[in-house]
Amino acid sequence: MTEKTEKTGGWRGSREVWLDAAREAFVTSGLDAVKIQPLATRLNLSRTSFYWFFPDRAALLDAILADWEATNTGSLERATQSYSETIAEAVLNLIGVFLDDGPFETRLDLAVRGWAHQSDDVAARVHAADAARLSAIHDMFARFGYSPGEADVRARTVYLTQIGYISMQVRETMAERLARVPDYVMTFTGQAATESELARFRARHKT
Repeated sequence: MTEKTEKTGGWRGSREVWLDAAREAFVTSGLDAVKIQPLATRLNLSRTSFYWFFPDRAALLDAILADWEATNTGSLERATQSYSETIAEAVLNLIGVFLDDGPFETRLDLAVRGWAHQSDDVAARVHAADAARLSAIHDMFARFGYSPGEADVRARTVYLTQIGYISMQVRETMAERLARVPDYVMTFTGQAATESELARFRARHKT
């Protein structure tokens, strides 16, 4: 994590500083690590400064969930709506979200899913997020002429494959992951990506 004190404005810090520290503590050490005093110590701020930005710990935890929804579900939905001339290109846009340099935070997703096992409310938000993500991918396939049933199955194939990567904490080098991309595109869509589509994809991800 970057040094948060560099972002601290004045003696209270900022809402972003507290939220970033809480999210990092949550991802690296679990829910019990998200406590006000340890965060204050970590940030070299007073405990009371926390209350300028959040009324209590519950509000901070809710902010972590809202951030997760905006970051992960939001980035996936935007990818499915990005301009693409073919379904292969659309799927490449989506695959790019999940790469190491993409906006989807896999560690945060894994941590929230673990939290859902402890909280019915969090589980409900995870289920809602999964439904929204699947719906966005389904609509992407439907936009390219796939029938509702086929769009549903292909959406599930794409999404559940990625969630499997996250849940199993698969470790691959970027080269290994990218080598599989053309075959993933074929499997997910039934169509091959063109060389120009793959070249643009690699250029975006600097490979």
